Amino acid sequence: MDRVKDKVVVVTGGALGIGLASCVLLAKEGAKVAVTDILDQEGQKVVDKIKDSGGVAKFWHLDVSKEKEVRNVFTDIAKTFGKIDVLVNNAGISGVSKPTHEITEEEWDQVMAVNVKGVFFCTKHAIPYLKKAPGGSIINLSSVYGIVSSPDVPPYHASKGAVRIMTKTDAFLYAKDKIRVNSVHPGFIWTPMVENYAKSQGNVDEVRKMLDGLHPIGHVGEPDDIAYGILYLASDESKFITGSELVIDGGYTAR
Repeated sequence: MDRVKDKVVVVTGGALGIGLASCVLLAKEGAKVAVTDILDQEGQKVVDKIKDSGGVAKFWHLDVSKEKEVRNVFTDIAKTFGKIDVLVNNAGISGVSKPTHEITEEEWDQVMAVNVKGVFFCTKHAIPYLKKAPGGSIINLSSVYGIVSSPDVPPYHASKGAVRIMTKTDAFLYAKDKIRVNSVHPGFIWTPMVENYAKSQGNVDEVRKMLDGLHPIGHVGEPDDIAYGILYLASDESKFITGSELVIDGGYTAR
């Protein structure tokens, strides 16, 4: 308990999946959580769940692809909670799964706007607050597909590779300010995004069995598996870690 006591943590894409699990766990461990998402009803439900358990949280509507909105929301979060200690750049979309030569400019840009520009905007506008923190932390959600690849969803893979390198660059840039920047690389985690992918492929049970088989540990992960990694990087337990890749993938990239 109290691993992130009194830290103010901003989580983007906090309404579902990994974001939801992270918000709940961070609050359980003492953080004041700013839950942000474009899904207002789902986001408010996360806040209600945290408050019902005695935690502290508030919801903000946030489209991370819009810089003005990011700036205004972060300003309001800092006013509400008095500071920002940790940023979890979790918001992301999968985009289309087509061969590269069939992808339109609009389809490519849609993924980059959320997965890459969103991380850029949120990092940019969090930094002034994190510089005031005794030890700020930025946690960027990349993917195993920021390290290896497969023959599908080219924009998604490109975006997660970008997040991986952006993380290392910012780790160098802001180490002097005592701000740590690390990336998390999940394998397949059973979230609404992955479940929707399974539904699009036909029989959900068969697809899940196939995905289970991709991981040497024998099954896909759960959102809490990633949330615990995020909690570690948000806490002072990871004070000597920056520019690193925390791979939580059931052995997927060990193949």
